[in-house]
Amino acid sequence: MKQILSVMLAAALTLSGAELPVTKVVIYKNGVAYYERAGSVAAGESARLEFRAEEMNDVLKSLVVEDRGGGAVTQVRYELDETLEKKLADAGLRLEAGQPLAVLLDKWKGARVEMNYGGAMVKGTILSGRMAAAGQDQGQRQELTLLLDSGEIKIVALENASGLKLEDARAREQLAAVLRAYTQSRSAEKRSVFIDAAGQGARTLAARYVVPAPVWKSSYRLTLPETGEAMLEGWAIVENNTGEDWSKVELTVVSGKPVSFISQLYEPRYVRRQVASLGEEEGVAPELYAGAVREEAVVAELMADANEGRAKSAQRLAVGSAGGVGTGRFVAPAAAPMMSSVAVSAAAREAGELFEYRFGAAVSARRGESLLLPFVQQKITARRLLVYSDRSSVNPRAAAELTNNTGKTLDGGPITVAQAGAYAGEALMETFKAGDKRLISYAVDLGTRITTKLDSGAAVTRQITARRGVITTRSAVEMKTVYTVNNVDARAKTLVVEHPLSPGVKLVSPAAAETTASDYRFSVSLPANGGQTLTVVEERELRQATQVSSLTPDALFSYLENKALSASARKQLEAIAAQKREVAAVDAEAQALNTEMAGITRDQERIRQNLSALRQVAGQEQRVQGYAAELQKGDTRMVQARDRQAELQKRKAALEAQVQSLIEGLDF
Repeated sequence: MKQILSVMLAAALTLSGAELPVTKVVIYKNGVAYYERAGSVAAGESARLEFRAEEMNDVLKSLVVEDRGGGAVTQVRYELDETLEKKLADAGLRLEAGQPLAVLLDKWKGARVEMNYGGAMVKGTILSGRMAAAGQDQGQRQELTLLLDSGEIKIVALENASGLKLEDARAREQLAAVLRAYTQSRSAEKRSVFIDAAGQGARTLAARYVVPAPVWKSSYRLTLPETGEAMLEGWAIVENNTGEDWSKVELTVVSGKPVSFISQLYEPRYVRRQVASLGEEEGVAPELYAGAVREEAVVAELMADANEGRAKSAQRLAVGSAGGVGTGRFVAPAAAPMMSSVAVSAAAREAGELFEYRFGAAVSARRGESLLLPFVQQKITARRLLVYSDRSSVNPRAAAELTNNTGKTLDGGPITVAQAGAYAGEALMETFKAGDKRLISYAVDLGTRITTKLDSGAAVTRQITARRGVITTRSAVEMKTVYTVNNVDARAKTLVVEHPLSPGVKLVSPAAAETTASDYRFSVSLPANGGQTLTVVEERELRQATQVSSLTPDALFSYLENKALSASARKQLEAIAAQKREVAAVDAEAQALNTEMAGITRDQERIRQNLSALRQVAGQEQRVQGYAAELQKGDTRMVQARDRQAELQKRKAALEAQVQSLIEGLDF
């Protein structure tokens, strides 16, 4: 039996379109790539692009389309990010597995159909469709009941029909929507974008966009001669993950990181709206009355919306390279990696803040393949030396100082180093611009040993200043780091010592050859079979502020002994110290008076007790008179002491006012 629904074929055709092959690719270091597609499109045909679901946000953010034939692009269509269930629910139709055609047609009751039945064209309106018994032991057959244009009701066995066609436009549209939904669901990770253009005849359409892509990577080969310039060879590693073959594609790789981010544009966004209604549209609720009860209802609506989010990113790349050096020279059993016999056709140029390498020859790669393309091979200035930066190790690293005189920005990546015709080790290099310098280390030099000794001295006062009653002392603690280097090889070497740069610490000597964000660099020449010492002297500055009013004369005297104090400052502090000594003397005298008065009070109390006892004894008049005289004498001394105390208090107040005036006038 042959059954054909021509509408199904038409619906399937709406899902296809002209493919636009990739013609240009620009790959960046920020996780995206720029693609350009172009191709010929027949008259009335749409161009079709296919993307992964996760690429759609970037496509919608960056897509640019062009009709190169002079026509105009009318619209761009793409699939909604909706589930199959929602799409089928919106279409109002579902195609079940193994569903007979008669059962499907039954869902379109009232729709008009046309078919070839028994060699004649039959047209009519669907009344019903069902599965009916075909006879004993013959199973079931598909029956379609039609209302013919003549008014006749006819039952058609679909097994004997062919060329069935839906004439109802709405039914055809419904079926097409369902077929599209099922087609899209078979490739859940793929999304189609259609470009419609207006114009006469065939035309050329182009599309440009940015989507996520693997970053391109670079690797280098460096040949270090004993003298003269080195030879550097760089290769770009590019992956084709587009899901299709590249054929003669124009390829460019860009060094630099332009800003890029994800904006949620593909997922449908709905706004929650308020529900509003007129009071007259609401029904009246029944009211319940209670007897002799007063009821107060308070309705409180609390709304809280709290969102918290924190992202910390800290990535730190620890760069390390290691190799082997015996008596300062690496010996490898394998052959040396030499320069490749390649024709470098990459044109290099500045592109704003970026730097690009555009390959002159078109490239081709099958889907899932990667490319290794040379983008630089030329001489570069290099100086062989040793670098010591890890104090936990006794051996420095064999290294090279590269000066980028290539006229190009060299992208960061690993470097395989060859020396004396043999493999010497590996290094990692950060991106650096033309004219800049970089140190790379590729092996451990076992022929050189370094020991480190730290020493710290006492604090030395460098400056004393005072203002508004506050003395500020600036002092420094000298710190020494001694690097003792021993070279056991029979050749002279140049050693670069990286000494850590610490906040608040000032370098005194020697002058650094270079300074990085974290280290001082000192250059040390090592004789053959000899040693050398590098002493790095630094100072840590200390600052201390003290209120002069809180200082005792002895504390002030310690400042007066400091040689860093100027003559003017010494004179001002001596005046304050003299006044403070007078205040101290007044305080001492007042304290002595207090002690004396306390003693007089105790003596008088004792005398009064004795007098009280003697008055009760006859014949003690003379002793009583003696005690009375002592009491009078004590009273007189108490009056004198109190008078002196009052004088001392006045004297102290005057002295303290003078001290305060002197303190406020301090300025040196």
